[in-house]
Amino acid sequence: MQYPWGGKEPFYTYHQYLHNIFGFQIRKLPVDAGFTCPNRDGTVGVGGCTFCLNEAFAPSYCDSRHSIAQQVNDGIAFHAQRRRPIDKFFIYFQSFSNTYAPLEQLKKRFEEAMAIPGVKGIIIATRPDCLREEVLDYLAELQARTYLCVEIGIESLHEETLQRINRGHGVACTLQAIKFLAERSIPTSGHLIFGLPGENPDDWMRDIRTINHLPLTTLKLHQLQIIQNTPIAIEHETCPRDFYHFTVTEYMAFLADFIERLNPEIAIERFANEVPPRYLTVREWEGTRHQDIIDGVCQLLQERHSWQGKLFV
Repeated sequence: MQYPWGGKEPFYTYHQYLHNIFGFQIRKLPVDAGFTCPNRDGTVGVGGCTFCLNEAFAPSYCDSRHSIAQQVNDGIAFHAQRRRPIDKFFIYFQSFSNTYAPLEQLKKRFEEAMAIPGVKGIIIATRPDCLREEVLDYLAELQARTYLCVEIGIESLHEETLQRINRGHGVACTLQAIKFLAERSIPTSGHLIFGLPGENPDDWMRDIRTINHLPLTTLKLHQLQIIQNTPIAIEHETCPRDFYHFTVTEYMAFLADFIERLNPEIAIERFANEVPPRYLTVREWEGTRHQDIIDGVCQLLQERHSWQGKLFV
């Protein structure tokens, strides 16, 4: 069976999304541009999001002491050692909030990235409250010259949760930022975490109604991972009942339910996150890879004779 998005998988994959645009697959190469966040430097808070430890998520070659070009070269060499040669790639500004700096500093970093041979575009991860009008206008100008996607950390669509994880902004800010990007025709990715304290699967299934009406291009779905030496690890130890934990099987079943109701025009970039086990305080999923989750969800949807958006309203 071929689905409306042109692929044979029962959900709109990021691979298919890129194929529809470019006709070939492109890798992401993460870099660290040396930015920070307003809930780290005291502007709206300190300490950052309670779940965040950047070194647990960023590859070893991401080092803000090095230029963007050097990090890209190191990333290409890193993948070459694993027999995964890269000749076409996006530069992914992953670490911290990559629109939180003076405009001239942002331009310097992004223009350096654009000048690197082989780059097919840039992806900019940021917070909803770090998109000033002058930055939005520059991103629109940049998007006219290359492929550009802005990845917004939604994380949660619940006010109490955002306060609890020290996010420093509310839900309205998130919705407004995505709207402003869409008004400038900038492709936008949303990032959601399942498992933040005080939330449960019923909440996340209701959240689909909001997600489906957002002008998102792609969506990243992650389970919460409890990282050592983070405030959320302490909270998890003292208030474990406030956290909903999936088994791997339960998570795949939940994702299948979620996907059936998800707008089929939104491509799915990820189903789960992988963190080196040495960083984790809870290792219930140790040994499970992201591809295992993908395969399990595909199998469930096929067994149900279902697909992304079958129950979309």
